[in-house]
Amino acid sequence: MPQPTFAPPRAPHATLPIAAAVGALVVLIASLFSSKYVLDAVLGFEWPVVVYVALLGTVGYGPSLVWCRYASRRWGTGKFLDDVGLHARWSDLGWGPVVWLAAIGTQIFVGALVIAFDVPLSNNTDGISELTTDRTYVVSIVITAVVAAPFVEEIVFRGVVMRGLLSRIGAVPTIAVQAALFGVAHLDPVRGAGNIGLVLVLTGVGAAFGGAAYLLRRIGPTIVAHAIFNGAVLLLVLTGVAERLQN
Repeated sequence: MPQPTFAPPRAPHATLPIAAAVGALVVLIASLFSSKYVLDAVLGFEWPVVVYVALLGTVGYGPSLVWCRYASRRWGTGKFLDDVGLHARWSDLGWGPVVWLAAIGTQIFVGALVIAFDVPLSNNTDGISELTTDRTYVVSIVITAVVAAPFVEEIVFRGVVMRGLLSRIGAVPTIAVQAALFGVAHLDPVRGAGNIGLVLVLTGVGAAFGGAAYLLRRIGPTIVAHAIFNGAVLLLVLTGVAERLQN
Protein backbone atom coordinates (compact mmCIF):
# COMPACT_ATOMS: atom_id res chain seq x y z
CA MET A 1 0.00 0.00 0.00
CA PRO A 2 1.58 3.35 -0.99
CA GLN A 3 2.46 5.60 1.88
CA PRO A 4 1.29 9.24 1.82
CA THR A 5 3.98 11.77 1.16
CA PHE A 6 4.16 15.26 2.52
CA ALA A 7 5.90 18.35 1.24
CA PRO A 8 9.06 19.12 3.21
CA PRO A 9 8.63 21.89 5.78
CA ARG A 10 9.56 25.32 4.53
CA ALA A 11 12.69 26.91 5.91
CA PRO A 12 12.17 29.74 8.41
CA HIS A 13 11.97 33.25 7.03
CA ALA A 14 15.32 34.90 6.47
CA THR A 15 16.16 37.73 8.84
CA LEU A 16 18.60 40.61 9.17
CA PRO A 17 19.68 42.57 12.26
CA ILE A 18 17.45 45.47 13.29
CA ALA A 19 20.36 47.83 12.56
CA ALA A 20 19.99 47.03 8.87
CA ALA A 21 16.32 48.01 8.97
CA VAL A 22 16.91 51.26 10.84
CA GLY A 23 19.69 52.28 8.50
CA ALA A 24 17.56 51.52 5.43
CA LEU A 25 14.76 53.75 6.73
CA VAL A 26 17.02 56.66 7.62
CA VAL A 27 18.84 56.56 4.29
CA LEU A 28 15.62 56.34 2.24
CA ILE A 29 13.83 59.20 4.00
CA ALA A 30 16.88 61.47 3.87
CA SER A 31 17.51 60.79 0.19
CA LEU A 32 13.86 61.31 -0.80
CA PHE A 33 13.78 64.71 0.88
CA SER A 34 17.08 65.63 -0.76
CA SER A 35 15.86 64.63 -4.22
CA LYS A 36 12.92 67.05 -4.06
CA TYR A 37 15.17 70.01 -3.31
CA VAL A 38 17.76 68.97 -5.91
CA LEU A 39 15.14 68.64 -8.66
CA ASP A 40 13.62 72.03 -7.84
CA ALA A 41 17.09 73.60 -7.88
CA VAL A 42 18.10 72.33 -11.34
CA LEU A 43 14.75 72.38 -13.13
CA GLY A 44 15.47 75.73 -14.71
CA PHE A 45 18.51 74.50 -16.65
CA GLU A 46 16.30 72.83 -19.30
CA TRP A 47 18.43 69.71 -19.54
CA PRO A 48 17.17 66.64 -21.48
CA VAL A 49 14.45 64.66 -19.69
CA VAL A 50 16.73 61.65 -19.32
CA VAL A 51 19.12 63.76 -17.23
CA TYR A 52 16.38 64.73 -14.80
CA VAL A 53 15.14 61.15 -14.55
CA ALA A 54 18.65 59.90 -13.85
CA LEU A 55 19.25 62.67 -11.31
CA LEU A 56 15.96 62.09 -9.51
CA GLY A 57 16.49 58.35 -9.38
CA THR A 58 20.13 58.58 -8.33
CA VAL A 59 19.62 61.10 -5.52
CA GLY A 60 16.27 59.75 -4.35
CA TYR A 61 16.93 56.02 -4.46
CA GLY A 62 20.61 55.40 -5.17
CA PRO A 63 21.73 55.73 -1.53
CA SER A 64 19.12 53.16 -0.46
CA LEU A 65 20.44 50.59 -2.92
CA VAL A 66 23.95 51.24 -1.68
CA TRP A 67 22.88 50.78 1.95
CA CYS A 68 20.91 47.59 1.26
CA ARG A 69 23.88 46.17 -0.62
CA TYR A 70 26.12 47.08 2.30
CA ALA A 71 23.69 45.49 4.77
CA SER A 72 23.69 42.30 2.71
CA ARG A 73 27.45 42.09 2.80
CA ARG A 74 27.83 42.98 6.46
CA TRP A 75 24.90 41.17 8.09
CA GLY A 76 23.49 38.85 5.43
CA THR A 77 24.85 36.11 3.22
CA GLY A 78 26.43 38.56 0.80
CA LYS A 79 23.99 37.41 -1.88
CA PHE A 80 21.97 40.57 -2.31
CA LEU A 81 19.00 39.07 -4.16
CA ASP A 82 18.63 36.31 -1.57
CA ASP A 83 18.95 38.67 1.37
CA VAL A 84 16.13 40.96 0.19
CA GLY A 85 13.90 38.24 -1.27
CA LEU A 86 14.21 39.43 -4.85
CA HIS A 87 13.64 36.20 -6.77
CA ALA A 88 11.91 37.18 -9.98
CA ARG A 89 9.57 34.61 -11.50
CA TRP A 90 7.15 34.72 -14.39
CA SER A 91 4.37 34.04 -11.89
CA ASP A 92 5.06 37.47 -10.37
CA LEU A 93 3.23 38.96 -13.35
CA GLY A 94 0.16 37.03 -12.23
CA TRP A 95 0.55 37.54 -8.50
CA GLY A 96 1.28 41.27 -8.92
CA PRO A 97 -2.26 42.26 -10.00
CA VAL A 98 -3.70 40.09 -7.22
CA VAL A 99 -1.60 41.89 -4.62
CA TRP A 100 -2.55 45.21 -6.23
CA LEU A 101 -6.25 44.40 -5.84
CA ALA A 102 -5.63 43.54 -2.19
CA ALA A 103 -3.90 46.90 -1.74
CA ILE A 104 -6.84 48.68 -3.39
CA GLY A 105 -9.17 46.88 -0.99
CA THR A 106 -7.22 48.00 2.08
CA GLN A 107 -6.95 51.52 0.66
CA ILE A 108 -10.72 51.75 0.23
CA PHE A 109 -11.38 50.29 3.68
CA VAL A 110 -8.98 52.60 5.50
CA GLY A 111 -10.03 55.56 3.35
CA ALA A 112 -13.66 54.99 4.30
CA LEU A 113 -12.72 55.04 7.99
CA VAL A 114 -10.68 58.21 7.51
CA ILE A 115 -13.63 59.94 5.85
CA ALA A 116 -16.14 58.58 8.37
CA PHE A 117 -14.16 59.94 11.31
CA ASP A 118 -13.41 63.19 9.47
CA VAL A 119 -9.63 62.71 9.67
CA PRO A 120 -7.68 65.37 7.70
CA LEU A 121 -6.54 63.87 4.40
CA SER A 122 -4.41 65.18 1.56
CA ASN A 123 -3.23 63.41 -1.56
CA ASN A 124 0.46 62.82 -2.21
CA THR A 125 -0.19 63.65 -5.87
CA ASP A 126 -1.57 67.12 -5.11
CA GLY A 127 -0.05 69.65 -7.48
CA ILE A 128 1.09 67.19 -10.14
CA SER A 129 -1.93 67.86 -12.34
CA GLU A 130 -0.96 71.53 -12.37
CA LEU A 131 2.44 70.67 -13.86
CA THR A 132 1.22 69.15 -17.11
CA THR A 133 2.74 72.07 -19.01
CA ASP A 134 6.15 71.22 -17.58
CA ARG A 135 6.83 68.05 -19.55
CA THR A 136 10.29 67.53 -18.06
CA TYR A 137 9.03 67.52 -14.49
CA VAL A 138 6.04 65.30 -15.23
CA VAL A 139 8.01 62.69 -17.20
CA SER A 140 10.67 62.58 -14.47
CA ILE A 141 8.05 62.04 -11.78
CA VAL A 142 6.19 59.38 -13.76
CA ILE A 143 9.27 57.30 -14.59
CA THR A 144 10.56 57.56 -11.04
CA ALA A 145 7.20 56.68 -9.47
CA VAL A 146 6.45 53.72 -11.76
CA VAL A 147 9.95 52.26 -12.14
CA ALA A 148 12.38 53.40 -9.44
CA ALA A 149 10.02 53.80 -6.47
CA PRO A 150 8.40 50.34 -6.59
CA PHE A 151 11.75 48.62 -7.06
CA VAL A 152 13.69 50.41 -4.33
CA GLU A 153 10.88 50.91 -1.80
CA GLU A 154 9.98 47.22 -1.92
CA ILE A 155 13.61 46.27 -1.37
CA VAL A 156 13.72 48.63 1.60
CA PHE A 157 10.36 47.98 3.29
CA ARG A 158 9.39 44.44 2.27
CA GLY A 159 12.99 43.34 2.00
CA VAL A 160 15.39 44.80 4.56
CA VAL A 161 12.95 46.40 7.03
CA MET A 162 10.66 43.36 7.27
CA ARG A 163 13.59 41.00 7.71
CA GLY A 164 15.10 43.24 10.35
CA LEU A 165 11.82 43.35 12.28
CA LEU A 166 11.35 39.58 11.97
CA SER A 167 14.60 39.14 13.86
CA ARG A 168 12.97 40.75 16.91
CA ILE A 169 9.18 40.30 16.71
CA GLY A 170 6.55 38.00 15.22
CA ALA A 171 5.00 38.03 11.77
CA VAL A 172 1.83 40.01 12.50
CA PRO A 173 3.59 42.82 14.43
CA THR A 174 6.26 42.91 11.72
CA ILE A 175 3.70 43.39 8.96
CA ALA A 176 1.93 46.07 11.00
CA VAL A 177 5.07 48.00 11.92
CA GLN A 178 6.58 47.99 8.44
CA ALA A 179 3.20 49.15 7.08
CA ALA A 180 3.12 52.07 9.51
CA LEU A 181 6.71 52.97 8.64
CA PHE A 182 5.80 52.86 4.94
CA GLY A 183 3.02 55.34 5.61
CA VAL A 184 5.19 57.64 7.73
CA ALA A 185 7.91 57.64 5.06
CA HIS A 186 5.51 59.53 2.78
CA LEU A 187 5.08 62.44 5.18
CA ASP A 188 5.46 65.87 3.62
CA PRO A 189 5.57 68.97 5.88
CA VAL A 190 3.79 70.97 3.16
CA ARG A 191 0.60 68.94 3.63
CA GLY A 192 0.26 69.77 7.34
CA ALA A 193 -2.58 67.96 9.11
CA GLY A 194 -3.50 66.25 5.84
CA ASN A 195 -0.58 63.93 6.48
CA ILE A 196 -2.61 62.10 9.13
CA GLY A 197 -5.13 60.63 6.73
CA LEU A 198 -2.52 60.06 4.04
CA VAL A 199 -0.28 58.08 6.42
CA LEU A 200 -3.23 55.95 7.56
CA VAL A 201 -4.29 55.13 3.99
CA LEU A 202 -0.76 54.27 2.87
CA THR A 203 -0.31 52.19 6.01
CA GLY A 204 -3.20 50.05 4.78
CA VAL A 205 -1.51 49.70 1.40
CA GLY A 206 1.77 48.80 3.10
CA ALA A 207 -0.01 46.12 5.12
CA ALA A 208 -1.29 44.48 1.93
CA PHE A 209 2.17 44.54 0.37
CA GLY A 210 3.78 43.28 3.58
CA GLY A 211 1.32 40.42 3.99
CA ALA A 212 1.91 39.32 0.41
CA ALA A 213 5.70 39.50 0.74
CA TYR A 214 5.56 37.43 3.93
CA LEU A 215 3.27 34.74 2.52
CA LEU A 216 5.02 34.50 -0.85
CA ARG A 217 8.51 34.91 0.65
CA ARG A 218 9.65 37.17 -2.15
CA ILE A 219 9.10 40.74 -3.28
CA GLY A 220 8.74 40.28 -7.03
CA PRO A 221 4.92 40.31 -6.83
CA THR A 222 4.89 43.37 -4.57
CA ILE A 223 7.18 45.26 -6.95
CA VAL A 224 4.72 44.57 -9.77
CA ALA A 225 1.76 45.52 -7.57
CA HIS A 226 3.49 48.70 -6.39
CA ALA A 227 4.24 49.72 -9.98
CA ILE A 228 0.61 49.15 -11.02
CA PHE A 229 -0.60 51.08 -7.98
CA ASN A 230 1.58 54.12 -8.65
CA GLY A 231 0.97 54.00 -12.39
CA ALA A 232 -2.80 53.86 -12.00
CA VAL A 233 -2.82 56.77 -9.56
CA LEU A 234 -0.68 58.95 -11.81
CA LEU A 235 -2.79 58.07 -14.83
CA LEU A 236 -5.93 59.19 -13.02
CA VAL A 237 -4.28 62.41 -11.87
CA LEU A 238 -2.61 63.40 -15.15
CA THR A 239 -5.72 62.72 -17.22
CA GLY A 240 -7.88 64.79 -14.88
CA VAL A 241 -10.11 61.84 -13.99
CA ALA A 242 -9.23 62.05 -10.30
CA GLU A 243 -10.19 65.72 -10.13
CA ARG A 244 -13.52 65.09 -11.86
CA LEU A 245 -14.31 62.22 -9.52
CA GLN A 246 -13.46 64.39 -6.52
CA ASN A 247 -15.70 67.20 -7.76
